[in-house]
Amino acid sequence: MERPAWAPRNIDITVPSVSRIYDFYLGGSHNFEVDREAARRAMEFVPGLPRIARANRAFLRRAVRFAAAEGIDQFLDIGSGIPTFGNVHEVAGAARPGARVVYVDHDPVAVAHSQSVLAGDENTDVVAADLLKPREILAAPQVERLIDLNRPVALLLVAILHFVEDADDPYGAVAELSGALAPGSLLVLTHASYEGMPLPPERAGRAVDVYQDIRNPLIMRSREEIARFFEGYDMVEPGLVPMPRWRPEAAPEDEDPYAFSGYAGVGRTA
Repeated sequence: MERPAWAPRNIDITVPSVSRIYDFYLGGSHNFEVDREAARRAMEFVPGLPRIARANRAFLRRAVRFAAAEGIDQFLDIGSGIPTFGNVHEVAGAARPGARVVYVDHDPVAVAHSQSVLAGDENTDVVAADLLKPREILAAPQVERLIDLNRPVALLLVAILHFVEDADDPYGAVAELSGALAPGSLLVLTHASYEGMPLPPERAGRAVDVYQDIRNPLIMRSREEIARFFEGYDMVEPGLVPMPRWRPEAAPEDEDPYAFSGYAGVGRTA
């Protein structure tokens, strides 16, 4: 298999990655055949996966604009993935000039591509780190340079927590990150769920099995389980809802049924 020029030398291009699969769903070009193959296998069971990915991105952009309108000018995007159209720094910068953004991901392709996209941008940086090591994220020099934790921050955890198994304590990781945030900060979150999916769970479960097979388990949680991530936050209206129903810019009724798979919400620290 030929290694593309943009692929870092230290990655195994024979092993699929969830961030590169997601890039494929979004129509990106920073993925390998092994990623496309896994994505196509999952789409055999849940053909609407690209629509779900786009609904996540659309919610993310609305939530960033909301945060900017609330006066927040610093964003910590964990599990940011491979840069694509309408990135957080573009949306935040348009809504609030001078906004500062730090992207965090553990996929070397996502980090390398982010570095090339952000070269020369003094208000934006990227950290190679893992959500499950919050202290490393918070102590990273890029975070210390750009994010003032004594002022409100928007913490973005979009389409990442469903890749963390309960045994790895995602609730603890979120609580530790939340504990470092100043009052008035926002937690912006989406999470996959069988609830709202226009398919029987048994069929959707076959797509989940594909992720299990590539050793990136996809954990489908209930609305109640997802709501637990917001403990200690006041929910922003309309609360924890299917993605198209969170402060929509177009009629949710016009959305593809797959866009309603999973939940989105924004909480504010007291």
